[in-house]
Amino acid sequence: MTTKFSVLLSVYHRERPDFLHAALESVFQQTIPPTEVVLVEDGPLTEALNSVITDFKKIHPELKSIQLHTNQGLGRALNEGLKHCHHELVARMDTDDIAKPYRFERQLQVFREHPEVDVCGAWLDEFSEDIKHIHSVKRLPETHAELYKYGQQRNPVNHPVVMFRREAVLHNGSYRDYPLFEDYFLWVRMLTNGCHFYCLQESLLYFRASEYMFARRGGWRYALVEMRLQFLFYGLRYINFCTFLKNIFIRFTARIMPHRMRVWLYKKKLRK
Repeated sequence: MTTKFSVLLSVYHRERPDFLHAALESVFQQTIPPTEVVLVEDGPLTEALNSVITDFKKIHPELKSIQLHTNQGLGRALNEGLKHCHHELVARMDTDDIAKPYRFERQLQVFREHPEVDVCGAWLDEFSEDIKHIHSVKRLPETHAELYKYGQQRNPVNHPVVMFRREAVLHNGSYRDYPLFEDYFLWVRMLTNGCHFYCLQESLLYFRASEYMFARRGGWRYALVEMRLQFLFYGLRYINFCTFLKNIFIRFTARIMPHRMRVWLYKKKLRK
């Protein structure tokens, strides 16, 4: 199997230039570097962000940026980026995270040895300031059957560290414009349509888990959007009525609880 693959990222004006620099640096300093890197500029960027992108393009001609005239949101930006990915395998990456040097090598090995796999995830290390101080690890089950069951209650894929078959994603409708849950909705559609999932039982990415991230995962808007998502899962027959009611109760409660309590829940109960 060829080792040619694409990396897909999306950046917008609020992101920090130093974080983008660290993310791109980790992408290009891999034991198996990418064949192409597609960076979607989701709307006009700051001069500092543009400077980082320009500097990397001078050194890495495999980096190409796709410019959107206005901010479209993550789902639409990734859909546009996928149109410009030319290889069968696509690795997702966020522009404020740091990939471990052997990330792509490990995931390519899975696709090489298991041609039935459509989506390959991994664990990730969560940090706030320094990758030397990991405060939690987001672990997921390994096998397809375990991930299918896990997904009925929680997102079965760590999106920033996933690698997938491009055609499988496109065949299942790609990322839909569903703010906050673009990836979860995609994975469930793929699972219910027979795609095969696998998760490496090791961490391959440093994930920047800031207080802002936890704040975004709360509030009435987030709760209502997530409730609608559960209705969709029930309509797809991915979850039964009992699971639907259980998910609504647990998730709605978590979203509207005080911020500090929700941070404690994530860090102490939902991580190991």
